Parts: sequence; C-alpha cells; structure tokens
Amino acid sequence: VRSLWHLERTMRVAALLMAVGASNALMPPLVTQSRATCSTSQSVTMISHGKGFRKLNKPADQRKALLRGLTTELIRNGKIKTTLARAKELRKPADHMITLAKDGSLHARRQALGYIYDKQLVHALFEQAPERYADREGGYTRVLKDGFRRGDNAEMGVIEFV
Repeated sequence: VRSLWHLERTMRVAALLMAVGASNALMPPLVTQSRATCSTSQSVTMISHGKGFRKLNKPADQRKALLRGLTTELIRNGKIKTTLARAKELRKPADHMITLAKDGSLHARRQALGYIYDKQLVHALFEQAPERYADREGGYTRVLKDGFRRGDNAEMGVIEFV
C-alpha cells in the first residue's frame, strides 16, 4: 500500500514540474541583460514604510508619557542629559511646543497646556519664545553626543535649546 501511495505522489510531482517547466518555456525571460553587463549604479533601494519614530522599547502610553515628561523638563531647564535615542526623539515635540508658543493663539495655548505638565511653565514659554525665536523657522533644539553611560554603556546625549 505504501509503495502505491509513493508512486502516485511521485507521478503527481513529476506532472506538476512538467507543467511548470512548460509554462516557463512559454513566458519571456524576466531579465534581458546578463549580470556582467548590468550597471552597478542602478541599485535596488528599499522603502521603509512605517518607520516614522523611535519606539524606545516602551508601549505607546509609556512612550508618550516619557516624552511629555522630558519635554516639560527641557522647557523648564533649557538643557537635559538623557540617552541619545530619547534626545533625538524629543526634538519633535520640543520644537512643536516652541512653534505653538510662537503662534500664540488661544488654541495653540490649550494644545500646549494639554501636553506640558506644568501650567505656569506654558505661560512662561508663551511669553518668552516668540521674541527669542522670532527670526528662526524651526530647528529650535540641538542634540550633542555625550559619551556612554556607566553600567549599561548606553550612548548618552545632551539636548538643549539653541
């Protein structure tokens, strides 16, 4: 019984391979140039969809709370030391808060109040930022590398307002 089943399976596989081989013979080749004549300047580039931000090894709620806290402390102190990945990810919300402060509208103020933890800090930001960054269109923060942390050797960075 086993040999009969094995024979039928072999026959089906052989018929399938013959059908695929016949269909490949009818199709034109996909590559018309040989490998030796291909230009090296035409490289294949991959598109990285969905890589818009660093996840920082945290769930979404913890990551958002972390960035809110770091943004609040950056606005309060003007300069903070954290890991390089966190500092680079902090640029976007920090620059956005300065942009809201430069706008100065009630809607922008309420958006900033919903993000920054300290209410008085938001009012101070909205008073000082428009004249400090009046001539600058974005790029309000600077990230500098600051060596490696003892213990886990994480790359550290300093983020500060320009």
